[in-house]
Amino acid sequence: MTGLRVCLLGTGGSAGVPQIGGPDGAGDWGVCDGGEPRNRRSRASIIIAGQGGALLVDTSPDLHGQMLANRVQRVDAILYTHAHADHVAGLDDVRILNRLTGRPLDAFATEHTLGELRRRFEYAFRPWEPPGFHRPVMVPRPVTPGETHLMADMAVTVFDQDHGFVRTLGLRVGGFGYSTDAVALDDAAFAALDGVDTWVVGCFQRHAPHRTHAWLDLVLAWVARVKPRRTVLTHMGLDMDWSWLTANLPPGVEPGYDGQVLDIA
Repeated sequence: MTGLRVCLLGTGGSAGVPQIGGPDGAGDWGVCDGGEPRNRRSRASIIIAGQGGALLVDTSPDLHGQMLANRVQRVDAILYTHAHADHVAGLDDVRILNRLTGRPLDAFATEHTLGELRRRFEYAFRPWEPPGFHRPVMVPRPVTPGETHLMADMAVTVFDQDHGFVRTLGLRVGGFGYSTDAVALDDAAFAALDGVDTWVVGCFQRHAPHRTHAWLDLVLAWVARVKPRRTVLTHMGLDMDWSWLTANLPPGVEPGYDGQVLDIA
């Protein structure tokens, strides 16, 4: 596949950066420099645009602002990595995406994730009652790790990831791979990523191991195995300062930032 463009809509963890609070209530930045705009991170999501359409991965709570900031004009399908709130809570904004396309949108996810979405957003999965969209309307499309499906006219392979207490989906499309919200990857995941050019991977913190998210040493070990040309970190927390990371990461590894665009041949 040629002409793939990926926009990192959000690169923060579940609470974003800064988090609510701080000494004066204006935000807790941790060790991140609040004067560096690339440290301001909304909740993790991406959009993948190919020649035939655009695939949104997750509907974060910040979806409205992300779409406007990045001038997204159309989404043709949605893939959900899992059902945690920081990845699904912007689902109501899908009704505007419905209006832009004039039709219900396919929602790809595992049966477990679709079940969670139906339980919390039952109204979004009712049949469309035209004309117009006064609520989000999505068509459930179950996927199983290891399968390849046509999503927004792109062949997307999904693979299983261990997120500690739940499972998540990673994805591979052409030369691009995406692995957020994972603390362990199995041989099947590494096989799916074999030969990937650009890998966007979640890295929540620099130092101590985490029960549900990868940390820097673990991600660098994964990178040594996958050997992508370019690795971009996402889903970053309060100790992932952009300038420190830029100065200290090895060649080929970089911190992502909200609004970053990646072109993949």
